[in-house]
Order: sequence, then C-alpha cells, then structure tokens
Amino acid sequence: MITNTTKKFKIIDKAKPCTSIGSKALGMMFRLKRPKEALIFIFDNEKRADLHMLFVFFPIDVLFLDKDKKVVDIKKDFKPFTYYSPKAKAQYVIELPIGVMGSTRIGDKIKFN
Repeated sequence: MITNTTKKFKIIDKAKPCTSIGSKALGMMFRLKRPKEALIFIFDNEKRADLHMLFVFFPIDVLFLDKDKKVVDIKKDFKPFTYYSPKAKAQYVIELPIGVMGSTRIGDKIKFN
C-alpha cells in the first residue's frame, strides 16, 4: 500500500518493489493492459533517474521521492514512447496508474510497505 502521509489518504492498495537490475529495466514495458498496481523503483542512493516509455503502451503518473520519501518531482500523464528527465535527484521512483495520485504535490511525504 502507498499512502500520502502529508494529506492522509491512500494512493493505491497494491505496489511491487523493483530492486533488481532486471525488474528496474523492464518496469511496465510490454504490458498490454493498464496496471492496477504501482511499481516502486528503489535505488541505493539519490540519483537523477531518467525514464523512458519505450514499449509502454499506456500513459502513467510518476512520483520521484528523496531519501526521506518526500516528493521532489512529479510527472503526470507520462505518454507512451516518450522520455523524461526529472528536475531533482530521487532515491525512490513510483510508477502509478494514471489518475490515482490524487492531490499529491511536491513536498508531500509518502509511505509504502
């Protein structure tokens, strides 16, 4: 489960951690259906985590979190076959089904299990 602890609401029930090189490289590529779960990319330290949507066939929303799990950047409606370079370094990147992040904004604290 992923929650916005600043605004006290649940963002999504299901989330899958991506810690291996393979799971991070694959992400949501080659899926034919829109996901009902989030993917949480976990890095060893904060870094600029550029993303691409090659072979992802639906738009998603993305949260970039620092080491304290505070939102440092947001990419809404990340379209298929595009590229995004975040404005800040992140230790966690959360890929979400489009529209579920609600009123989450930069500076909000996020919690996930």
